Amino acid sequence: MPGSTEEQKDTNESSLQGFASLCGTFAVGLFILTFVFQNFAIPSASMASTLLVGDHVLVERATLAPPDSLAHFMPYRELRRGEPVVFYKPVEDANGENILVKRVIGIPGDRIHLRHGIVYLNGVAQNEPYAAKPTYANYDPYRDDFPSIPPARGSNVTAEWSLDLPTHIQDEDLVVPPGSYFVMGDNRTNSLDGRYWGLVPRSNLIGRPLLVYWSFETPEDQQYKTSPSEQASFALHEFVHFFDQTRWRRTFHMVE
Repeated sequence: MPGSTEEQKDTNESSLQGFASLCGTFAVGLFILTFVFQNFAIPSASMASTLLVGDHVLVERATLAPPDSLAHFMPYRELRRGEPVVFYKPVEDANGENILVKRVIGIPGDRIHLRHGIVYLNGVAQNEPYAAKPTYANYDPYRDDFPSIPPARGSNVTAEWSLDLPTHIQDEDLVVPPGSYFVMGDNRTNSLDGRYWGLVPRSNLIGRPLLVYWSFETPEDQQYKTSPSEQASFALHEFVHFFDQTRWRRTFHMVE
């Protein structure tokens, strides 16, 4: 029958087009998940209350990636003051917390110091409503008047930063060198950040957290439970308590 061959041909072409479309969709999705976005779970309270332990955030990687002549269409741009950023910690961490999220306080060339927990950027006191300030009861001279005094022996300051810090101080200000950033957590009195381990090189940047797509009530010590049995136990806990311990009000919460 003349029509049968034509119909079979149309059906084969439609099948091939459908398969090609599916492959194209898969390739685009794989590109987006690999090069544009990344999942990151908040492990500590150092960015509270902006980000909570158990927040799962979508990290946009493309705009902070090093420019590539083969991908000039991507919207690359430099990191800006005040932005939260996800990055590789510049020093090895014994507890395995090597990817962090903090807020950018200073970009190359900026002069920074703290007085009683208030950040002075290029001589101007900053209004940071999201940042926790020290009280009389928990005041720490190294942390809250950084960098006015040398770190005490036995403190949380790394040995490398103790030696490197003085080379970046001019007139009681920390001067951020080219190709580096100074970052701190919003929970200023409970954040082991740039004051303790130094500057973040440009090459360590991963991306900017955009939004919280899921938030689950998680104890802060969960980050230290790394054995397969402990992780499996918490995964089961998440499954059982998905509905009653998910922080629904934080779903699709934008990170600012």
